Amino acid sequence: MALEQRIKEELEENPALEEGSSEDDEDTQDLDDDLEASDNSGDDQESGNDDRDDFDISEYLQDDDSDYRTKVNNLGPDEERTEMPMAAGNSFHDMVLAQLGLCDFDDKQYMIATHLIGSLDEDGYLRREIEAVCDDLAFAQGLEAKPEEVEEVLSVIQTFDPAGVGARDLRECLMLQISRKDPHKASVRNAMEILHEHMEEFSKKHYDKISKSMELDDEAMRAAVDEILHLNPRPGGSYADDPRSSQHVIPDFIIINNDGVLELTLNSKNAPDLRVSRQYTRMLEEYAKDANSRSGKEALTFVKQKLDAAKWFIDAIRQRQMTLIRTMDAIMQYQKDYFMEGDEKRLRPMILKDIAQIVNLDLSTVSRVANSKYVQTPFGTFLLKTFFSESLSTDSGEEVSSREVKKILSEAIEAEDKRKPLPDEKLMKILQEKGYNIARRTVAKYREQLNIPVARMRKEL
Repeated sequence: MALEQRIKEELEENPALEEGSSEDDEDTQDLDDDLEASDNSGDDQESGNDDRDDFDISEYLQDDDSDYRTKVNNLGPDEERTEMPMAAGNSFHDMVLAQLGLCDFDDKQYMIATHLIGSLDEDGYLRREIEAVCDDLAFAQGLEAKPEEVEEVLSVIQTFDPAGVGARDLRECLMLQISRKDPHKASVRNAMEILHEHMEEFSKKHYDKISKSMELDDEAMRAAVDEILHLNPRPGGSYADDPRSSQHVIPDFIIINNDGVLELTLNSKNAPDLRVSRQYTRMLEEYAKDANSRSGKEALTFVKQKLDAAKWFIDAIRQRQMTLIRTMDAIMQYQKDYFMEGDEKRLRPMILKDIAQIVNLDLSTVSRVANSKYVQTPFGTFLLKTFFSESLSTDSGEEVSSREVKKILSEAIEAEDKRKPLPDEKLMKILQEKGYNIARRTVAKYREQLNIPVARMRKEL
């Protein structure tokens, strides 16, 4: 998107740069001949034309600069290039505000309700104290409101959809949701009591203490916990205020396996065809004939600067595309075993320096490519930096990728008994039994990188 914006800016600022494929004009050769003749005739003119000798006009008449694209566009002239639409809809706050029309509020209550809804965060919570809300109303809107009045309006807002909106903490959010369920169900009543009396123990998953205190058997406890786990701790999270959340990842590279041969192409949909303006090349010809006058010199210099800038920009785009394709090709060849099969255990240890040495580019250049580009493979679309990993030695002295160790670690956690999750110490022993020399703190680091909580928080009934 940044590249697309940069190209648009250049197209707006430089009239000598145009968007569109190269054209094979029939009069191109005639125009070149005329310009050559005009150059020869310029030898007989006075020394006022000396500033034309430092460049060749014919260099500005080449019309084939769009070959920087590394993938041919096979669309016909009558086919339109469709753009990906961005989804739009009402925001979370708009949805809550729309429900105010169903309430029998007077003007003062309506102002308080509007302010409260505007104070909700993106999760649907009211994080401000009631006294602070009263102060805001007094200073910002000149409205004197007592805490009791604000509480009364807030209690009405808490009946809005989605359930749990307007809560001031997680406990209140869950209580608002569970109160809308059938109170005649034993599991719902037990869940209410757990949230009301044992919220701290529940958040730490001390199920044994809760069941003992409430005198619940395992089945009743499991049913109550299941009721709570089906509640939404972020009632506003399903409504996205940020339009970026609806964007789709467009891969920069595409890798396909063609009967055992990996083929790499560069997705250039976000880089349109660029060319030097034919109109400006003709203007250069005209001004070159009248370079004796002061106005002619100034016009010639202006046109030449714009054409130079257009050619430089097209060359820069070409160089960027070549850098990308070289870097991705080196990564593809380095991780060929993985791209052939898609097994993460086949990933080799790889750091930025390894690729930088192969493509003979600066480390920072490879880092920029890896941190911001995506590749589409037969096994999914991935950010390039996910293929870079540290090395870890096995008992046999072989260097393996940390991605391989993380894969085995996640598989071990998935297969564990959720009633008795494996602590990091036991996970370390499992990996060591498989031949990986790894310390407990390294297991903890990899587990955190995989966004897997500690054993106590993984416990289930």
